Amino acid sequence: MSLEHGSAAAEVYLDHAATTPTLPAVIAAVAEAMGVVGNASSLHAAGRGARRRVEESRETIAAALHASPSEIIATAGGTEADNIAIAGILAARQQADPRRRRLLLPAIEHHAVLDCAEALHAAGRAEISWLEVDDYGRVHADTLAAAIADDPASVALVSVMWANNEVGTVNPIRELAQVAHRHGIPLHTDAVQAFGALPVDFAACGADALSVTAHKIGGPIGVGALVLKRDVAVTPIGYGGGQERGIRSGTLDMPALVGFAVAAEHAGRVRSTEAARLVALRDRLIAGVQAAVPDAVVSGDPGTTVMDGGPSRLPGNAHLRFPGCRGDVLLMLLDAAGIACSVGSACTAGVARPSHVLLAMGLSEDEAGSALRFSLGHTSTDADVDALVTAIGPAVERARAAALAGLRR
Repeated sequence: MSLEHGSAAAEVYLDHAATTPTLPAVIAAVAEAMGVVGNASSLHAAGRGARRRVEESRETIAAALHASPSEIIATAGGTEADNIAIAGILAARQQADPRRRRLLLPAIEHHAVLDCAEALHAAGRAEISWLEVDDYGRVHADTLAAAIADDPASVALVSVMWANNEVGTVNPIRELAQVAHRHGIPLHTDAVQAFGALPVDFAACGADALSVTAHKIGGPIGVGALVLKRDVAVTPIGYGGGQERGIRSGTLDMPALVGFAVAAEHAGRVRSTEAARLVALRDRLIAGVQAAVPDAVVSGDPGTTVMDGGPSRLPGNAHLRFPGCRGDVLLMLLDAAGIACSVGSACTAGVARPSHVLLAMGLSEDEAGSALRFSLGHTSTDADVDALVTAIGPAVERARAAALAGLRR
């Protein structure tokens, strides 16, 4: 896919896991809704009109997730949804039973979950028990069962992401929820990457809370949802007008929710055919890259088995390691060639750090630092893959030469 950035050259966009281009139908729907005046909390006709649009959007989003409309809590995105779930459920559980201090989660979680849990720990409000993952980055049911068995009465919440944002591995959410529920423990899952790519069914998966966002499925940036069972107690982490069941106060962004609904409906309608197209494109990308760079290594699950009714790897995810390269150097070389991808690592104050996901999977810092994530989406084409395959060999040669030059200094 070609994107124009002002006067810059067109680029091949292979970073859909970060955000995917907004669907034209979404842009049109948001633009139209922005011309409508009304606060959805107001009682007059304009307010009632805005409320009607909000509730219609909520119904559409709920249908795409196989949830009840009353289970959809509108948020400003996946990060806020994760924070409400982790901090809010923990606080409610502790109010009912002060012994409930333990959070069970794997180190492969998104920072929206990890940093929230670690902040709660630093504040003395929680203890974290880290769930081990296998070489693919997956949490197994017996691992969770063993962690709970250490002290079931102390566990407040289990949180395991549906699909990993870096390596694409899918977790067995239904199995994990069953283990947690045997001990009366709620389970939250960050389904930000899974929604639209996998058959995410809130009613069937067993999770008590689930986080999604719109901009990963072609919707607007800055709107998402926490899908929350009605019987799960949550203490608000912010206060105001008491909107969204009193869990997330604030004036509802009606135009953004309208756009989210358009994207959600579209995602549900095309998911199965689009997933098959992306799997074929992804496999062609991996084969082409490994033909150009024979020692490139794929990270994560191969994607050849079924997990909760879908593939065991995200359809559009290709995560590869390039021995002898620094991923950030390789990323910039590809960027100069007009190809956008991700290094797959956190970056703080401009300093790249090895991926916490890959380190949790048992890789060394050198291995983790050599990785790139290529993620495909609804605008990806064969031409995009061809461009990457053409560019990757020379880019790797230059990155390795730069690394060797650095060692000689």
